[in-house]
Amino acid sequence: MLGALTSCAITTEKERSKAVATSISAPPAALLPADSAASVAAAAPAAPPVDSTGAARSAPDARAGQLATEGPGAGAPAVAPPAVGAREASAERSREKKMTNAEYRQMLATADAALKAHPKDAAALLQRAKAKSYLHEYPAAQLDYSAALRYQRNNPDAYYNRGVNHLMMKRYKAAAADFAGALRYRPDDKESFFGRGVAKMQMNQYKPAVADFTHAIQLDSAYADAWEYRGISYASFDKLPEARRDLEHATTLNPVAAKSLRRYVGHDGKEPIKAAPMRTARPTAVRP
Repeated sequence: MLGALTSCAITTEKERSKAVATSISAPPAALLPADSAASVAAAAPAAPPVDSTGAARSAPDARAGQLATEGPGAGAPAVAPPAVGAREASAERSREKKMTNAEYRQMLATADAALKAHPKDAAALLQRAKAKSYLHEYPAAQLDYSAALRYQRNNPDAYYNRGVNHLMMKRYKAAAADFAGALRYRPDDKESFFGRGVAKMQMNQYKPAVADFTHAIQLDSAYADAWEYRGISYASFDKLPEARRDLEHATTLNPVAAKSLRRYVGHDGKEPIKAAPMRTARPTAVRP
């Protein structure tokens, strides 16, 4: 009997985790530029929103995959990037997400011109990578992100943006590694904690994801997306009071989070999700 009950409990937990993973399989809206966020929200209304570059539409080619996972080239010069704080980086990401496609194309053309004169210009490679990512050219963007990191190995922006590109291409392990790289050089970057948390959620690592979302909240107590995603993570392993608390707070910060509150807690948080009924084995017929 004890063995049967344990088996049922494990099955229920796995099913619940799978349901949560399925519901967040679409790219989080906060990671997308303004012109893409609406279409993603329409495609997956139950999925809440992350924060910076492009969204995945095209499959990566083999060369892009190779460069996306390789480390900085041996002997590559480690050029220190300009000292930019987490707050300034966040403001820059928000500004870039609001740009138009015409502005992204101009950004791409400017970077191309700079790279014709200086092919190893890490800053220009990063700008071109971001432009390509915003224009949904994800495999090509991966090539430029990796090239930028070969010439500037300690640039947190390059790691962060490549992490987002990995995330949108559903390369979750690589995304988590890149967000960790960004945090190595900018440990107070709330969006890198958030991005790594989302990558862990996609790999069903909900408890480690909670830790990352908690770090993001500690850095910014008004970070609505972090409250929302932490609530979803809690719901995935039966921490329903914690899930309700986080999702209710997320809703006060961003009313859109009410969709997640209804989905993961139910009845606008007034009562918990009902546990799935336990399955009992059917008696087998005994032949005379």
